[in-house]
Amino acid sequence: MVAMTTPAIPITNELLHALPKSDLHCHLDGSLRLATMLELAEEQKVKLPADTVDGLAKAMRIGERHGSLEEYLKGFDITLSVLQTEESLFRAAYELAIDAAAENCRLLEVRYAPVLHSQKGLKPTVVVEAVLEGLRKAERETGIIAGVLVCGIRNMSPETSLRLAELSVAYKNKGVLGFDLAGAEHGNPAKDHKEAFQLILNNNVNCTVHAGEAYGPESIAQALHYCGAHRIGHGVRLREDGDLLNYVNDHRIPIECCPSSNVQTGAVEEFAAHPFKFYLDFGIRVTVNTDNRLITNTTVTQELALLVKQFDLDINDVKNVLIAGFKSAFLTFHDRAQLIRRTQKEIDEVIARFTHKERERKPAAAPAIVAPNGRA
Repeated sequence: MVAMTTPAIPITNELLHALPKSDLHCHLDGSLRLATMLELAEEQKVKLPADTVDGLAKAMRIGERHGSLEEYLKGFDITLSVLQTEESLFRAAYELAIDAAAENCRLLEVRYAPVLHSQKGLKPTVVVEAVLEGLRKAERETGIIAGVLVCGIRNMSPETSLRLAELSVAYKNKGVLGFDLAGAEHGNPAKDHKEAFQLILNNNVNCTVHAGEAYGPESIAQALHYCGAHRIGHGVRLREDGDLLNYVNDHRIPIECCPSSNVQTGAVEEFAAHPFKFYLDFGIRVTVNTDNRLITNTTVTQELALLVKQFDLDINDVKNVLIAGFKSAFLTFHDRAQLIRRTQKEIDEVIARFTHKERERKPAAAPAIVAPNGRA
């Protein structure tokens, strides 16, 4: 946590936008531009549920609350229908990184399951390389650091997860930063996929697991103790088990919070009920992420703004969350340390600039007139 305190200043959207940020939990197939989807559908002769941006947003229920995680995930059937070519994957990855950089994200970890992009016969290696090439192009243009997390899928066979783990191992140090287990959580325990995670850990590859989103804290325990997860995706149910909560805190295991998504999937009843502030106050290494920029209709800036408003966060809270994101990155120690030093300096510079602007906006109060007897 950041110990240094900072003078209180208004936390505006402009300030949040200017601050350097990370997005560690962002799904490629949930983060396309609507206009791009329409163009790709026309090129590929794919039928979408609407042929205008507004119509498509309405048909996909963009940014709306859903009855369950499974219902929320239905939108991915539509996005995946236009992500079955090398060109579309390259473009989606490139535009996602460009959009993240535009809101001053300095680090982006993009996750997706190559197996879901093979409906037209693409090889898994081609899928991985197309996305990596798109991210590299964005890196060259913007300076953003972008890498990939390969996802296994809970509701697919453990053998499929093992094949995807093998893919992650093959592309370690070539743009793949880690491995994840995603998909419908209820009824699909993470421990069924422990062979894939054993391969991952044997090869010293980073890993995270979606857990404690649509199922209880025992799902988080499986992710940690069967799969060896280095981070937990979502983790909103962690607060239900005090021992596990303290284990996560003691071992500095980061939580990848995606607040708006958690409300939309029904993982939490409403924004005010989200455990984010409790985790932050308790000392958990909590990070703020988008999950799905399109499906959830959000950005990291917007997520931070909602949290600031809902939980009355001050600038030191925001600093702690931002630094936690960079501390939790799946980078080498030295790369991570260098990134933290650089972003910490930038954070302080941005806050100093906005503090100065605030002081200029509010002229100093006139000194009180003191009477001869010394009283005002």
